[in-house]
Amino acid sequence: MTEEKKTSSMASRFRGFLPVVVDVETGGFNCQTDALLEIAAVPLKLDDEGILSPGESVRYHVAPFEGSNIEQAALEITGIDPHHPLRPALDEKDALTRIFREIRREVKEAGCTRAILVGHNASFDLSFLNAAVSRTQLKRNPFHPFSTFDTATLGGVAFGQTVLARAIDAAGIEWDSKQAHSAAYDAERTADLFCLIVNQFRDIYRKSLDTAKD
Repeated sequence: MTEEKKTSSMASRFRGFLPVVVDVETGGFNCQTDALLEIAAVPLKLDDEGILSPGESVRYHVAPFEGSNIEQAALEITGIDPHHPLRPALDEKDALTRIFREIRREVKEAGCTRAILVGHNASFDLSFLNAAVSRTQLKRNPFHPFSTFDTATLGGVAFGQTVLARAIDAAGIEWDSKQAHSAAYDAERTADLFCLIVNQFRDIYRKSLDTAKD
């Protein structure tokens, strides 16, 4: 591997972490009591020129865990009918097992040590993810337990906008409000936003590497 490829590799770019954009749709705001209804994840790729781009997304409908709370107001926002007979929902453990398997494969292929969650108001998504992991007693969670990249913060810095739709618009990325509040759609647009912001710092990052060599 050449020195240029080495310094632009994903493992070098984020200190061994693989950024994975995650979005969840839920039955409320309390990760301990409210149902996880959808989850989507988008692993990110870094090419030899140091350009970050979204990889292939994975997404699942999730069946509410036993005894979970679902607020009607939350369903009115997302448009989810958690009990629809044609909804292809998996239980939490199955959905997370499948997503974690894919992410661990991406982490290994990127030469990283673990994944780091990227989200819009990322603490919300991470809290529901960690609560579901605890409930299902899943092992080998690939995500860092508390560190994140938050596009609400980055959008505020880069574009003066902290609301996802407004940050997307300010960045010049297409936004379809009719598809919003789908975990898959929100995760994919959040991935677009994060990549655009990170790529604006490519030259600064490369300069920092040159400075470190001196």
